[in-house]
Amino acid sequence: MSEKRKLIEEMLEMQRRFIAEDRARGVGMDEYFTPDEDSPLHNYRQDYMEQAMKVVALAHEEKGSRN
Repeated sequence: MSEKRKLIEEMLEMQRRFIAEDRARGVGMDEYFTPDEDSPLHNYRQDYMEQAMKVVALAHEEKGSRN
């Protein structure tokens, strides 16, 4: 499996966990943007963004374009 594909699979799993958490108890704006350290969403936004930027960089590399 390519690195890009692996990252995308990890991002999809992150989304599944987020949706499950939201359906189970709801996710408010405060918890989404400033979650406590013990929250399941702690670092979610940062981690997801980092994964997405890696995917973008790999896609540019594959196509030989600049990001």
